[in-house]
Amino acid sequence: QVQLVESGGGVVQTGGSLRLSCTASGRTGEYYAMGWFRQAPEKEREFIASISSTSSNSYYVDSVKGRFTISRGNAKKTISLQMNNLKPEDTAVYYCNLGPSIQAVADMRSLLGNWGQGTQVIVSS
Repeated sequence: QVQLVESGGGVVQTGGSLRLSCTASGRTGEYYAMGWFRQAPEKEREFIASISSTSSNSYYVDSVKGRFTISRGNAKKTISLQMNNLKPEDTAVYYCNLGPSIQAVADMRSLLGNWGQGTQVIVSS
């Protein structure tokens, strides 16, 4: 089992920035793609960004492309999400997870980790 811990959320104004972090612990992590997801109030959890095990490839949904940047730490079991130009519609609880490929993570298919508590992001208008 892979445990996931997210951190870095907070309250920011529209146009502000936040940097989220995620650490995976357990049996695996460094050989898999990792990604970020979010769940807004009364909405289903959605995928937003993923990165390959070697950091050579990344994938974003259109709504965050150009504003968010996913990166992977040297330890390979950590990822970050730099979020710039935040909008009220980015308000959500943010989660991370991992899977066999960036596409599998994007499809929320074959995810390997236990969902963590997430980290709350609130963007005020």
